[in-house]
Amino acid sequence: MEEDRGEAIVLDISPEINNTPAVMMRVPRRIRERLLSDCSNKKTVSSVQDIEDKLLHAHLRRQQFYHNVSRKARAKPRSPSRSSDEELGQRIEARLLAAEQKRLEILAKAQMRLAKLDELRQAAKTSVEIRSERERVKLGTQVESRVQKAEANRMKILKASHQKRACAKERTSQSMMRRMARESKYKERVRASINQKRVAAEKKRLGLLEAEKKKARARVQQVRHVANSVSNQREIERSKMRDKLEDKLQRAKRYRSEFLRQRRRQRDSISLYCDMMQEDADLLSRKLSRCWRCFVRQKRTTLDLAKAYDGLKINESLPFEQLAMLLESLNTLKTVKSLLDRLEIRLEASKNVTTVSQPSILDNIDHLLKRVATPRRKATPSTLRSRKGKKVSSVRNVAGTSVKMSRYPVRVVLSAFMILGHPDAVFNGQGDQEAALNNAAKGFVRELKLLINVIQEGPVQVSGGESKHRTLRSQLDLFDKAWCSFLNSFVIWKVKDARLLEDDLVRAACQLELSMIQKCKLTPEGVDTMLTHDKKAIQMQVTQDQELLTEKVRHLSGVAGVERMESALLETRTKYFQAKEDGSPMANQLAHFFSPSPASSPVQSVSSSSSRSKDSIGVEGSNRVNRSLFKDDTPPSSGPSRVSNGTVDEVSNQNELMVNEFLHDGNLNFPGGSTVKDEEDNLKRRIKETMERAFWDNVMESMKLEKPDYSCISNLMKEVSDELCQMVPDSWKVEITETIDLDILSQLLNSGTLDIDYLGKMLEFALATLRKLSAPANDRENESTHRDLLKELHRLCEAEDESGNFRAVAIVKGIRFILEQIQELKREIGIGRITIMKPFLQGPAGFDYLTKAFEKRYGPPTQAYESLPVTRRWISTLLSSKEEWEEHNNTLSALNVVERSSMGISLKTGGSFLSPVNTTSKSTVMDTAGQLSECKGERVDLAVRLGLLKLVNQVAGLTPEVLPETFQLNLFRVRDIQAEIQNIIVVTTSLLIWRQMLAKSESETESMAKKLLELLDGKEGAGLTEIIETTMSEEDGEKKKMMRGLLGKSLGEGNTVYERVTSCIYKAARGALLAGNGENGKRMVETEMKKVGGGGGLKERVLETARALGVVACVSVRVHGPWLTQLMPQH
Repeated sequence: MEEDRGEAIVLDISPEINNTPAVMMRVPRRIRERLLSDCSNKKTVSSVQDIEDKLLHAHLRRQQFYHNVSRKARAKPRSPSRSSDEELGQRIEARLLAAEQKRLEILAKAQMRLAKLDELRQAAKTSVEIRSERERVKLGTQVESRVQKAEANRMKILKASHQKRACAKERTSQSMMRRMARESKYKERVRASINQKRVAAEKKRLGLLEAEKKKARARVQQVRHVANSVSNQREIERSKMRDKLEDKLQRAKRYRSEFLRQRRRQRDSISLYCDMMQEDADLLSRKLSRCWRCFVRQKRTTLDLAKAYDGLKINESLPFEQLAMLLESLNTLKTVKSLLDRLEIRLEASKNVTTVSQPSILDNIDHLLKRVATPRRKATPSTLRSRKGKKVSSVRNVAGTSVKMSRYPVRVVLSAFMILGHPDAVFNGQGDQEAALNNAAKGFVRELKLLINVIQEGPVQVSGGESKHRTLRSQLDLFDKAWCSFLNSFVIWKVKDARLLEDDLVRAACQLELSMIQKCKLTPEGVDTMLTHDKKAIQMQVTQDQELLTEKVRHLSGVAGVERMESALLETRTKYFQAKEDGSPMANQLAHFFSPSPASSPVQSVSSSSSRSKDSIGVEGSNRVNRSLFKDDTPPSSGPSRVSNGTVDEVSNQNELMVNEFLHDGNLNFPGGSTVKDEEDNLKRRIKETMERAFWDNVMESMKLEKPDYSCISNLMKEVSDELCQMVPDSWKVEITETIDLDILSQLLNSGTLDIDYLGKMLEFALATLRKLSAPANDRENESTHRDLLKELHRLCEAEDESGNFRAVAIVKGIRFILEQIQELKREIGIGRITIMKPFLQGPAGFDYLTKAFEKRYGPPTQAYESLPVTRRWISTLLSSKEEWEEHNNTLSALNVVERSSMGISLKTGGSFLSPVNTTSKSTVMDTAGQLSECKGERVDLAVRLGLLKLVNQVAGLTPEVLPETFQLNLFRVRDIQAEIQNIIVVTTSLLIWRQMLAKSESETESMAKKLLELLDGKEGAGLTEIIETTMSEEDGEKKKMMRGLLGKSLGEGNTVYERVTSCIYKAARGALLAGNGENGKRMVETEMKKVGGGGGLKERVLETARALGVVACVSVRVHGPWLTQLMPQH
């Protein structure tokens, strides 16, 4: 048995596969049933992917089966037999061969079975594809037929619905036409009845008036009769009384005749004196009343001044920036100064009227007032030139007159609020002097507030203090005592601060001197023959800076400060040259020089400022606060500033106005494109021209003196040279400075000789340079003008004059002509630059510039709630914007429905009859055709448009106080729009009354509307009289009176006609403002204006006004959008 088991079984499996085609092979019944059952059970035919997955799964199971079969076919290890190793190896090899052969046979069978299965799968797949294709074609045919049937049914339904809708539109249009006809007939009947009632009422009123007149005449006659009787009775009684008195007077006259005869002369003199006194008293009373009225009108009473001061709301609790701006305001300074001057007068009057038993003398504080008095500014070269021709006697008179100092300097008084509210910004440190000044300021401010309270409300009761009952006189005394204490502390602190500032200025002058010596390598004698042009310029610049610093020190400390500065400069030069001679290192010597030592008086105090370098920012801030309060011209230690904040703000405001005008008016031409502040600009221009003429007349008079001062010619030529150097390229400046050599010119003029040839060459060179700089189109005109000028100057120079004044006058005239040409050229250059920048300013760059300027003035958008109070209040009133937007959309939809229905009746051929609406958003406010963009309902845009429309519909004129901050640049433009709307209301109301009274045709109404518009546009003060004279003829006196009464009532607020007209005009302007001035806007304006009888001229005016208003709103949205978004309510 073991031998039988160990023998190998050899299986011969042929690897050949039957190559008979799959079509010829017959599918076994079991497999065919299985396939058919699978196909019938599944709703969908198996895909190729499913069949391949099944085949892969079958292949894996087949591999597993082969593996199991081969593992079973292996020979199990047996225990070694007793046969030899060779037989055992043969048996094992035979078994392995048999197993391998068996495995090959099984593999061949499996491959044959798989091949048959693959053939069956391919056959099934082919049959399934054929069947699915046949079913798809069948289903496609069915679906196409159903689609055709559905399309036919849909076309039938659509045709029926179109017919039904057309019938409905036809019925709607007919009903609307009938309704409009009924309404028009009803309105006509109502108008006719109203006219009849008005005529009847007018007749009744006239009858009643006539009856009242008759009754009044009768009453007057009765009263006159009674009065005559009473007067006659009184006259009789008076005559009786007169007779009695006459008898008594005769008796008294006889008794006193002798006495009167004796004192006749004395009595005559006394009576004459009494008459004179009476006349003088009457005249004095009239003068006193006139003076009092003039005083109340011009200087105002103390109570008015106190109320004006209280209206400023000056309080130490305000923020630093707001308090500083309030204290620097001209209005604040003027108001407070008026009040303080009045308090000083009242104080002096109260001291003068005190009794002799209680003498009261004002404390003498003139020595303190001199300390805080504002120093006089040094005269500039231009002012010096303008004063050359004045007489010496006038200067002496001015010098001889002494100006009385005010007891209460306004800036020192206002500084008490800054010291009390913001001591950290004013004081450098916290010392005893600062604490004393703070306490004095607290007491002074308390007494000032109590004094204002006493002036406004009368005597008050105080809980503590010297006097519980405070009257005006007692409170004035306490106020003056507190002021003296505060002024004393303030002067002590001011002197200390001035000394520190003087030390800084002296130290800066010493540093400039030391730097000049090192750069120019000067000798102890101060002369160096090898100075180059740059070194000369450095030396000249340092000298000018030191002169400026010396002048500032003179303003601070007077002559003593100047002497200290000169000694410091001398010590600086001495120590530098001494260190240079000793050969010691310069760093050590300079450190020793600037270190504090008890020997040097001014420089040691200067060196002490170096220890305060850590607090330089605080010191500079405090100095800035002091100088802003006291208008001190002393610059900080960092260097003099030549451009004031006021000038920078004025230039920036002018730039903002110009950019704003370019954005609002695309066709604006410069100059003369803007009418903002024309009167103010004309006044400034006239003042400037007058001052220029006075200056040149002064120069001409100085040239005609016996000893003319030629220094003004040098100064004028220097100004010509500087102006030319500013305009020309850098390569031309050398030629200009060489030709117009001011040093040589100064030497010639100082010698007293007037070299006409040399000055003539300078003038010709300046004229030639101007011709090069001017536009080529002006060359011929410039050449002829310059030729005529040279001829005239040559004629003046050749005129016979022994003194030579004509030559000097000729030179001055030439210089004046050149300076005027330079200014004209500057203006042309400015216009050219602005013209070049105009396309950029009208685009996004202009909006960005205005946005940055607005942010610079009012802060970022996050601070809009605090920095824009008026705009915040204005936006809070715009809660009904959403309802008005919905009303506008409903009105526009109704108009579109009516237009489509009416146009559908007349146009039977179909087609689109609606005008296209431009909905594209532009980068600019207006498109190329000048059309205003339509509002899309965006929140900010809608609120701004409607809010601005409500502003201009107010009756009261707009002022900067009620206008939002976002429209301050457009104040005059918004006022013009408001005036235009009011003109439209007046003209519309006048036409309504005129048509009702005279029943004129449409053409006559149009012509009358034009006349009224021309009247209101041409005459600013036109009123009811002018309107009635224009509308009515001269013969209709009664109708004029009637129209005057009706028009006066109709233009009053609360009147039904006025409310109706203003409402229609508001809705018309709103429609054009929200829908744009295209077709939709025009239709809405026409619809609303028809209700009040507005003609074509008024419609165009409304459209133009709405367009201008929309431009302002759109520009504001583009510029101030972030701020307005922050202020808009979130709900």
